[in-house]
Amino acid sequence: MEGLEINELFISQLIDNRFRIDAEYYQKKYLELVEKMENFNSETITSLNITLDCSAFYPSIVGDYNFKFDGIPFLRVDDIKDGFVSITDKTAFLSPKILVVNESTIARAFPGDIIIAKGGNTLGKIGLLTNEYDEYSICRDVLLLRTSMLDDSIRYYLWSFLNSVYGYESLFRTASQTGQPHLTLASIGEILVPSFNQQFKSIYKELFQKIGVLKKKADLLYEEAKDSLLSQLDFKLCDLNQKNKNTKSLKESFLKTGRLDAEYYQSKYESYYHVITNYLGGFSFIKDEFEHIIYTSFKKEKGYYYIEIGDVNVSDGSCQANYIETEALPTNAKIIAEKGDILISKVRPNRGAISIIETNYKNLIVSGAFTVLRTKDNSLYSNELLKVLLRLPIYRDWLLQFNVGTQYPVIKDEDILNLPIPLFSKQIQNEVTVSIRQAGQLKNQSEQLLQIAKTAVEIAIEQNEEVAIDYINSHSELMSEDGNLH
Repeated sequence: MEGLEINELFISQLIDNRFRIDAEYYQKKYLELVEKMENFNSETITSLNITLDCSAFYPSIVGDYNFKFDGIPFLRVDDIKDGFVSITDKTAFLSPKILVVNESTIARAFPGDIIIAKGGNTLGKIGLLTNEYDEYSICRDVLLLRTSMLDDSIRYYLWSFLNSVYGYESLFRTASQTGQPHLTLASIGEILVPSFNQQFKSIYKELFQKIGVLKKKADLLYEEAKDSLLSQLDFKLCDLNQKNKNTKSLKESFLKTGRLDAEYYQSKYESYYHVITNYLGGFSFIKDEFEHIIYTSFKKEKGYYYIEIGDVNVSDGSCQANYIETEALPTNAKIIAEKGDILISKVRPNRGAISIIETNYKNLIVSGAFTVLRTKDNSLYSNELLKVLLRLPIYRDWLLQFNVGTQYPVIKDEDILNLPIPLFSKQIQNEVTVSIRQAGQLKNQSEQLLQIAKTAVEIAIEQNEEVAIDYINSHSELMSEDGNLH
């Protein structure tokens, strides 16, 4: 019997637990978890005045997906990242017409709502819907907690609890163990949420308000940097040469470029080239300012931090690596990269999947679908300046000129390296560089606050609200300029 874990239960306890008779449900750690929750006069999620919902069975709509940010986001499990919903170039969008046709089967969601992955190895992933879009729709693989009736402090406290260790264990315990574990609306509705005093909950409203301010400031700094460059180039896409016909001789076309497709010779691309190469401050080429990193990893370590295109947030150009054991790495995990390197997606480059590696990861490799650049010692360009420039409308559209393939359009390293870039004044370069670095710092600060929010819940459960509040106030420099939260 050594090593066995045994618990005896009354039939009345099985009735209280919807006749769950699987041994996993009554593991010692779960029984201790329930006991802890009951010590706080916990309430069920349903009793918090939350409406639970999900999408029902609907016919295949894969053919209706678009990845051009056109319509209403159709949220799938991969769109849940770090506790939030992250809209990237892999997010599917649906037209409002499709959602009207499937009105009774595809659920819609709104900012402030919470979605939860219901099965598989992503079971329990939590995502808070931001106000980036006014409306969302959800797939069958996620469950929805409608929070419109909740006060902000309770909504954000609930989000923090569900993302904590105790929230995740509560979710995993309630999962059905028949076949592949999965969550149900009924089981989620009965999860116990510790009921702390209003002072503690109200802090979460302040925390998330601060997070919102930090994110807004970061976005504003980025927009200012972008507008600064656009004003220097002094053009609008609609003003460029948009001739419907462009005649080229064989010598000017195929013999020079090897391309015969009409799209390559659209007149707007010539206009882009003219605008940049006639910039008053002069111009250079990316290959002259940046080193092309092509070092290939031999993958001798047990595991690596890995960045692929889906790890780049196209909304702000940030990226995050994930640790993956070597045997599980995809074949395209190739290039050795480091902090400060620039990643430029060669797949659908107009989506803006362009990022700077901000974290010093140990044993980092990135997908071969990136062109990886590193600033040369004598470069006139900073990383931040190139990142903003290539995410401008002119360059995102320009990169489409070099697409090859139809089902999976990509560009080549050479196409990026040979792009001309304007030589801005030192003042403009410094202003843009400083703005982008400040935006990055604000984003990091907001991420630290999110971690503090989750940790504080765990401290409150393990000790008490006062200790948790002290923990939050010990990080007051992240939250306010004038002292502690009260």
